[in-house]
Amino acid sequence: KETKEREPLSLWLWWVERFWFPENVTWADLEQPPPGVSYPQLGHLLFALPLAVGVFLLRLLYERLVARPCALLLHIQAAEPRQAQPNDVLEKVYRSKTCPDSKQLEGLSKQLDWEVRKIQRWFRIRRNQDRPSMQKKFCESMWRFTFYLGIFIYAISDLWSPWLWDVRQCWHKYPFQHVSQGQFNYYIAELAFYCSLMFSQFIDIKRKDFIIMLVHHLATILLITFSYTNNMIRAGTLVMCLHDASDIFLEAAKLANYAKYQRLCDGLFVVFSLSFFFTRLVFFPFWVIYTVLFDSWEIIGPYRAWWLLNGLLLVLQTLHIIWFYLIARIAIKAIFKGKVSKDERSDVESSSDEDVSSTTKKTSNQTLKPKDVNQVANLNGDAHDH
Repeated sequence: KETKEREPLSLWLWWVERFWFPENVTWADLEQPPPGVSYPQLGHLLFALPLAVGVFLLRLLYERLVARPCALLLHIQAAEPRQAQPNDVLEKVYRSKTCPDSKQLEGLSKQLDWEVRKIQRWFRIRRNQDRPSMQKKFCESMWRFTFYLGIFIYAISDLWSPWLWDVRQCWHKYPFQHVSQGQFNYYIAELAFYCSLMFSQFIDIKRKDFIIMLVHHLATILLITFSYTNNMIRAGTLVMCLHDASDIFLEAAKLANYAKYQRLCDGLFVVFSLSFFFTRLVFFPFWVIYTVLFDSWEIIGPYRAWWLLNGLLLVLQTLHIIWFYLIARIAIKAIFKGKVSKDERSDVESSSDEDVSSTTKKTSNQTLKPKDVNQVANLNGDAHDH
C-alpha cells in the first residue's frame, strides 16, 4: 500500500527531474557534491527572505540619512500640496475611482448641488495630494542608483572568470559546476532586492502599471530561482550584469533631472541610450542568447527546460527591441521637436515633473524636458527586468 501511495510522488519527481535537467541527471546528483565543491540547492534561496527585509530596512535608513540630506543640499524640497476641501461624499467616490466619468460627475453635481467644474477641480486637487513630491522621487532614484552601481561593481570585480569572455565555458561539465561564494552572494543579493521591490511597490510612487510591474517582479523572482536551482548560474549572472549596467545611467539621469541639472541630464540620457543599445541589443542577443541557444545545444544538447528558458530569453529580447524603439522615439521628439506626448504609464496624476517643465519652457527645444526622462524610465520600467 505504501509503495502504491509513493508511486504518484515518484512519478512527479521523475518528471520534474526530466524537465529541469539533461538526461541521466537527478536531484540526488547535486545533493552530494565532491569535497571542496558546492552545488546550488533550492533551500539556499531561503536566505533571501530575511535579507529582503534587511534590504527594505536599509533602504528606509539610506533614504532618510543619506538621500534626503543630499536632496536638501541640492535644494530639492518636499513641497506640501494644496489640500482639497473635506467632503465625505467625494472622498468615498475618490477611494473607488480617482477619475469619475461624466455620468458620475452629473450625479454628484445633483447630490451636492455643486457645479460639475467645481467637482472636477476637487478631484484634481485631491489627486495632487497623493502625487509624490520631487524629494521622494529623488530619494527613491538615489537608492536604486546606489544599488545598481554597487551590485554591478561587485559582479565585475568578484565574478571575473574565464566564462565572462569565453561564454562556451558556461556549459562545460554542466550542471556539475562549482558555485563560488561570490556567485551565491550575487544571486542572493539580486533575489533579495527584487523581493523587497515587489513588497515595497505598495508604498512606492504609485503608477498606472502597478499590476504589470507586480507581475514582472514576481516573474523575475521565479526566473532567478529557476536558474539557480538548475545551476544555470553562469549564464544567469551574465544576464543580470548586462541589465544592471544600463540602469545605472537611467537612475543617474533621473537624479540630474530632479536636481535641475539639465545639461548633465541630457548627457546621462545619451549615455543611458547608448549603454541600453549595446548591452541589450548587441551583447545580450549576440553573446548571451547565442551561447544559450547554440553553444549549449552543441555541448549538452537540448532538454525540456532548455526550450522554456530560450523561449523566455527570446521574449525578453523582443521587449528590449520594443523598449529601445520607444526610447529612441521619445529622444528624437524631445531633441528635434521639443515635445513629447504624455506616457500612459506615468504617475497617478500628471507628474510633478510637469510643473518643473513649466519653469523650463524658455530653454532651448534642443534639450530633454524633465518629464521626458521620466517617460523613458516608465517605458523601461524595472526592466532591468531580467
